[in-house]
Amino acid sequence: MENATFKLRGMSCASCARSIEDAISSVPGVNECSVNFGAEQATVDYDPQQTDLQAIQDAVDAAGYSAYSLQEQNFITGEDDEEKRHRQKESRDLVQKLTVGGIISTVLVIGSLPMMIGLDIPLIPMWLHNPWLQLVLTTPVQFWCGYSFYVNTWKAFKRHAATMDTLIALGTSAAYFYSLFATLFPGFFIAQGLMPDVYYETAAIVITLILLGRLFENRAKGQTSEAIRKLIGLQAKTARLIRNGREVDVPIEEVQIGDVVLVRPGEKIPVDGEVVEGSSTIDEAMVTGESVPVKKHPGDEVIGATINKTGSFKFRATRVGKDTVLAQIVQLVQQAQGSKAPIQRLADQVTGWFVPAVIAIAILTFIIWYNIMGNVTLALTTTVGVLIIACPCALGLATPTSVMVGTGKGAENGILIKGAESLELAHQIQTIVLDKTGTITQGKPTVTDFLTVNGTLNSNEIKLIQIAASVERNSEHPLAEAVVRYAQSQEVPLADVRDFEAVTGSGVQGIVSDRLVQIGTQRWMEELSINTQALQQDKERLEYLGKTAVWLAVEGEIKGLMGIADAIKPTSTQAVRALQRLGLEVVMLTGDNRRTAESIAREVGITRVLAEVRPEQKAATVQALQAEGKIVAMVGDGINDAPALAQADVGIAIGTGTDVAIAASDITLISGDLQGIVTAIQLSRATIRNIRQNLFFAFIYNVAGIPIAAGILFPIFGWLLNPIIAGAAMAFSSVSVVTNALRLRNFQPKTLG
Repeated sequence: MENATFKLRGMSCASCARSIEDAISSVPGVNECSVNFGAEQATVDYDPQQTDLQAIQDAVDAAGYSAYSLQEQNFITGEDDEEKRHRQKESRDLVQKLTVGGIISTVLVIGSLPMMIGLDIPLIPMWLHNPWLQLVLTTPVQFWCGYSFYVNTWKAFKRHAATMDTLIALGTSAAYFYSLFATLFPGFFIAQGLMPDVYYETAAIVITLILLGRLFENRAKGQTSEAIRKLIGLQAKTARLIRNGREVDVPIEEVQIGDVVLVRPGEKIPVDGEVVEGSSTIDEAMVTGESVPVKKHPGDEVIGATINKTGSFKFRATRVGKDTVLAQIVQLVQQAQGSKAPIQRLADQVTGWFVPAVIAIAILTFIIWYNIMGNVTLALTTTVGVLIIACPCALGLATPTSVMVGTGKGAENGILIKGAESLELAHQIQTIVLDKTGTITQGKPTVTDFLTVNGTLNSNEIKLIQIAASVERNSEHPLAEAVVRYAQSQEVPLADVRDFEAVTGSGVQGIVSDRLVQIGTQRWMEELSINTQALQQDKERLEYLGKTAVWLAVEGEIKGLMGIADAIKPTSTQAVRALQRLGLEVVMLTGDNRRTAESIAREVGITRVLAEVRPEQKAATVQALQAEGKIVAMVGDGINDAPALAQADVGIAIGTGTDVAIAASDITLISGDLQGIVTAIQLSRATIRNIRQNLFFAFIYNVAGIPIAAGILFPIFGWLLNPIIAGAAMAFSSVSVVTNALRLRNFQPKTLG
């Protein structure tokens, strides 16, 4: 079996996604198919002996949509320009149609206001009431702005299905053609003792509002491929090869396995390989997520797209193109984005039975009243009333309005939410996975303990900080940088150093104020015959806490001990406690050794720890948690977290982390404060409650209004629902939905820590 990911075009709702799944699944040789409506992708497992990519694409085309394989994209270039142009054109078309529809709808509402309220308004010119003018204005909105609704309705009809577009097309067409009939044949209504009322504004307003929601949806979908483009952008564009004893710069796509590559300080490593000559320190944070650069010697592996900090070295290419670690991460993100989300929009689910039911009720209404009363006008009036009151304006607004207000409120609280799907799903989270480095912790080594043989630092012993930082300033080791930063935070001035020497794997030494200062490991101190017994218990305690112990000796005598660790963020403990009070299981995920991981977990109150997890295993770890039947959120900040963020039901990125992690996630915390996770979940729950209330408002008018429009009260009271009232009820339902959504502006996060 092989796996392929397809980019899809032409979907308008979840029903379309189901139709494409059915079409692809019907192809012989296809084992499994999953369509992601939000990402506009299909992931297909198929047998290449029975079918091929072209057959799958043909099946999608036959269903009325289009698809192309993402495997056809070049890893070097990323998303093709044609897809980018297509999305930009689609967005421009929506803006144009929305602008035209908005202007015309405003004029129509003004012209129809006297009829709607039953009173003359002197300020409104009489010519705006003219039905012929309204016909001319409405026609381009109905058939140009609303063209896509008719096209998608026809596609659904051919599949014997109904979608959200079916409701829109039926409702607006009923209002338009009823009004057209009343405009062309007013005498027909007058002869029946009825007023030839028109409802052009209803059709125009509905189409315009739905287009507004489509515009927001289109722009949100455009972000799904952003993570892929940024990941690919990390790689070097060229490589410096050693050929025939000469240095030659070539494009990265020309590098072959076995080529010897030269890398200088500050340059990106172009492909994966093995060091053959020289040594250096490599910053692998963009791939591994760990902040401490790694020392590389001959025989060690290097990863493409990582940065060489110090020294020059040569390495032999072992993996190039789509086989590199970065390329594999890209593929993992693509697969995770193409997988189906566990939630479907309620409105799209309802249309499966709601649309046929409304159509059936409308037809039945016409037949019953025509047979009972023999009055075409009465039968037509009730039928149109049913279709108008069932128009899905409020249904279309129920989710987008709440999401717009909710995401705006999130931004006020430093939380960027990419779209409705993320906001909807966040309230169902059961397990939240926190990456350690840069998420729970600060993401950079810090001196957390500076101990002296006397136990405390006094004004004289501050000198120890000065001499330690003065010597370490000459070193490029990340732990040395932590010591220098510590001295700077204490506002300690640095002194001159002479005869500086770095002892590989052991430490550094130099002369400060004519005194020999040596800083390094326990093993090096023992080799120098320096007695460390005075602070030995402290050293063991630091290591138990997962910290690196660094000794400080002056003139061959131990003077101090430093504990260096990646410090926990000040709000992490409080945030973990708040998440647990929300009923969530909190899990810590890290590549660190278990002893260090468990010490950090104990400090912040986490009981479940997944340690020693390699970067490429993170997405699989999240998938394993999902296999337990849980809705999982992943919180991370490194590029290595991107596949896991995409795999999770909800990916939450720390805003202070990498752009790729942010692009691959669903929610971004701008400040990097974990309290933002608590706020995001609270906001999601408040928004979902609001959406459910909106859907109730939207449907209650249909549930109560459709029977009334069908004439259920006529035998009792002799009263029929005028289509004007039906239109007003539909409009009022929309006002109720919008007004209720605006209540979210009063949302305030609760303190649970």
